[in-house]
Amino acid sequence: RTKLLLDRLVTESPVLLLGSLAAITYWLDAQIQPPAARVDGSSRHDPDLFVEKFRAISFDVEGRPRQTLTAQRAEHFPDDKTIALKGLGLSMTDPDRAPLSIFADRGIVSGDRETMSLEGNVRGVREAEPAKAGQPRDGSGRVKLSTEYLRVVPKKGLAETDRPVTIEEPRGIIHGVGMILDNDARTFKLKSAVRGTFQPNTPPK
Repeated sequence: RTKLLLDRLVTESPVLLLGSLAAITYWLDAQIQPPAARVDGSSRHDPDLFVEKFRAISFDVEGRPRQTLTAQRAEHFPDDKTIALKGLGLSMTDPDRAPLSIFADRGIVSGDRETMSLEGNVRGVREAEPAKAGQPRDGSGRVKLSTEYLRVVPKKGLAETDRPVTIEEPRGIIHGVGMILDNDARTFKLKSAVRGTFQPNTPPK
């Protein structure tokens, strides 16, 4: 039973969080377009563009908001083409899926847009799954993932950290140190110090 619950936590929470993080790297290129680089011999790591209280929203074809990315400050650095985000939050809504939100104190998008590093109070929250038409709610509740650092490689569907990780949902909680998540293979591995507490399923009356 413990293995089944662990499998459920793996398939229903971390892989969904990674899919949401992937949206940030592609989105930023469209939302923050830096000015043409100046060839002045400077090698300083200074921003050439910044946006305070950054907010971007994408809509579906019917005009409904699907993704909202916010940051207290976004900065572009011409020397390595990185983008730094402070106080970032990403919310994703879909009529057929549970709402999903991701927050972090800081984020760095690499110059080639291949990786994104989130650091400081990294939190992912997936709300309870909506009930499908004509079917009772399956009991899936709110799922939370928290860590202090997360490195994401969206194109490869990978996320990893060497820091402590906690995954919580209504029937259980898992702790571990170090994590490797492969979204494409739908595998999730905690590297060490894995422990958890689970509540037994309540049989139907």
